[in-house]
Amino acid sequence: MSRILFAIGAAAVLAGAAYSQPMSARRIAWNKPFPPFHLAGPIYYVGSAGLGCYLIHTQAGDILLDAGLPEMAPQVEANIAKLGFRITDVRILLNTHAHFDHAGGLAALKRKSGAKLYASPGDAALLRAGTAFPAVKVDHLIRDGEQVSLGGVTMTAHLTPGHTPGCTTWTMPIPEGGRTLNVLFFCSISVADNRLVGHTTYPGILADYERSFALLKTLPCDIFLAPHTEFFDMKEKVARMKPGAPNPFIEPGEFQRFLAGAQRDFEERLAQQKAELSRR
Repeated sequence: MSRILFAIGAAAVLAGAAYSQPMSARRIAWNKPFPPFHLAGPIYYVGSAGLGCYLIHTQAGDILLDAGLPEMAPQVEANIAKLGFRITDVRILLNTHAHFDHAGGLAALKRKSGAKLYASPGDAALLRAGTAFPAVKVDHLIRDGEQVSLGGVTMTAHLTPGHTPGCTTWTMPIPEGGRTLNVLFFCSISVADNRLVGHTTYPGILADYERSFALLKTLPCDIFLAPHTEFFDMKEKVARMKPGAPNPFIEPGEFQRFLAGAQRDFEERLAQQKAELSRR
């Protein structure tokens, strides 16, 4: 079985139940509405209380990054409208990774907008398969380091596999207060239910995680954003947003601190899985 087909099967096992069963308490919390807001530069928040979705506005149309759960599509569309924008102005759809809680709404929002979906080769098969969320057509494959540009905005794809085979972290520079800031839209580096040793979730997963940690440590980041809002304390930062005050989302060093903690968690999970394997 190929690496990608192996990953499709694993994704179906890990996420399919969450798509087919009634909403769990966690899913309800993730889906809770949150007021949309201007974040920085051309970036607007249009996700829910727990799941990050980002609209990047340009004069040539808009880019939407991530789409939350399948049932979140109407919420994301409504948030876009509340900010004075239109779903039909979305020209490009991007995704951090092909899990039901971040790619679930892509198919519906693609139909509404007519936008083109760009995705990594490693996750494209999962998106097309629709085993854990509604299947969606991928229009363009994105390679590591490739850029997506629209209306003067340029976003760069950094493949950071492990959490999924095609996990993609996106970066972009923005003008803010007379300077240029580096924005990082993190994918994920958590182990979750992945198997790292023995009967692994997909071939080469451990090496992928290790390479991704090494790459992520090199990426400059002034504004850290992510598909799960607790990763970057979104609610706490929004509470501190005041007219004329410094933007609380601008926090150089935050991402590297987060990454250091994520690596400690990863190493603990790896040690646990190795110990479990040795006892068999």
